[in-house]
Amino acid sequence: MNQAVQIPPLSVSVEEGGRQVGCSRSAMYELIAKGEIRSFKVGRRRLILMTELKAWIERAAKDGAR
Repeated sequence: MNQAVQIPPLSVSVEEGGRQVGCSRSAMYELIAKGEIRSFKVGRRRLILMTELKAWIERAAKDGAR
Protein backbone atom coordinates (compact mmCIF):
# COMPACT_ATOMS: atom_id res chain seq x y z
CA MET A 1 0.00 0.00 0.00
CA ASN A 2 1.13 3.50 -0.75
CA GLN A 3 1.05 5.82 2.20
CA ALA A 4 1.11 9.52 1.50
CA VAL A 5 4.04 11.19 3.19
CA GLN A 6 3.21 14.55 4.72
CA ILE A 7 5.93 17.07 3.96
CA PRO A 8 5.81 20.02 6.36
CA PRO A 9 5.61 23.40 4.62
CA LEU A 10 8.76 25.51 4.38
CA SER A 11 6.76 28.72 4.59
CA VAL A 12 3.26 29.83 5.52
CA SER A 13 1.06 32.85 4.92
CA VAL A 14 0.87 35.58 7.53
CA GLU A 15 -2.60 34.37 8.51
CA GLU A 16 -1.48 30.75 8.92
CA GLY A 17 1.63 31.83 10.81
CA GLY A 18 -0.59 33.74 13.22
CA ARG A 19 -2.79 30.70 13.75
CA GLN A 20 0.23 28.53 14.44
CA VAL A 21 1.72 30.85 17.07
CA GLY A 22 -1.56 32.08 18.54
CA CYS A 23 -1.52 35.65 17.22
CA SER A 24 -3.96 37.56 15.10
CA ARG A 25 -3.24 38.48 11.51
CA SER A 26 -2.83 42.14 12.44
CA ALA A 27 -0.46 41.27 15.30
CA MET A 28 1.67 39.31 12.85
CA TYR A 29 1.81 42.28 10.47
CA GLU A 30 2.86 44.50 13.41
CA LEU A 31 5.68 42.07 14.27
CA ILE A 32 6.77 42.11 10.63
CA ALA A 33 6.68 45.94 10.57
CA LYS A 34 8.80 46.09 13.74
CA GLY A 35 11.33 43.70 12.20
CA GLU A 36 10.74 41.01 14.83
CA ILE A 37 9.64 38.50 12.19
CA ARG A 38 11.10 38.51 8.69
CA SER A 39 8.87 37.82 5.72
CA PHE A 40 9.09 37.87 1.95
CA LYS A 41 6.77 38.22 -1.01
CA VAL A 42 6.11 35.80 -3.82
CA GLY A 43 3.93 37.61 -6.32
CA ARG A 44 1.21 39.19 -4.20
CA ARG A 45 1.54 36.74 -1.28
CA ARG A 46 3.53 37.56 1.84
CA LEU A 47 5.10 34.45 3.36
CA ILE A 48 7.03 33.63 6.52
CA LEU A 49 9.57 30.84 6.72
CA MET A 50 8.71 28.20 9.31
CA THR A 51 12.26 28.48 10.65
CA GLU A 52 11.64 32.20 11.22
CA LEU A 53 8.44 31.48 13.18
CA LYS A 54 10.23 28.91 15.33
CA ALA A 55 13.12 31.30 15.99
CA TRP A 56 10.69 34.08 16.98
CA ILE A 57 8.83 31.75 19.37
CA GLU A 58 12.12 30.72 20.98
CA ARG A 59 13.20 34.39 21.36
CA ALA A 60 9.79 35.34 22.82
CA ALA A 61 9.88 32.42 25.26
CA LYS A 62 13.42 33.29 26.32
CA ASP A 63 12.56 36.97 26.81
CA GLY A 64 9.39 36.08 28.72
CA ALA A 65 11.02 33.50 31.01
CA ARG A 66 11.45 34.62 34.59
